[in-house]
Amino acid sequence: MAVYQIVEIGDPVLREKAKVVTKFNASLEKLLANMADTMYDAEGVGLAAPQIGVLKRVVVIDVGEGLLELINPRIIEWRGEDIAQEGCLSIPGRQGNVKRAEWVKVQYQDRTGQEKVMEGDGLLARALQHEIDHLEGILFVDKLVRE
Repeated sequence: MAVYQIVEIGDPVLREKAKVVTKFNASLEKLLANMADTMYDAEGVGLAAPQIGVLKRVVVIDVGEGLLELINPRIIEWRGEDIAQEGCLSIPGRQGNVKRAEWVKVQYQDRTGQEKVMEGDGLLARALQHEIDHLEGILFVDKLVRE
């Protein structure tokens, strides 16, 4: 497939809200494949479509348990609190502590449009929240905390 250029902080596309995906077709499948290639090439654990300049509500994540593809994801439930260090492919060389929910439940659609629900804790919960923030134009540097 293809590896996209990752958009970096300062580009206004990272601050825009992504649009809901309504067409589940070959174009979406190609986007998902190219996003996964881009994420793996950059050695990241997640990538949201706005990070490659595409304003669609599409996320790919792999925290070491296999590739997850989430279309139109939204957090519907969360519990607990965890502060940990984060980085971002769109903000190279910068890390910081961010407070996130320890556990989340996410509703999303798969590549065929099927409604799904998943739960995650630990690194997966953090990655889900981080990537869904990208769909709202929010970056981890907006949420930095001091310990």
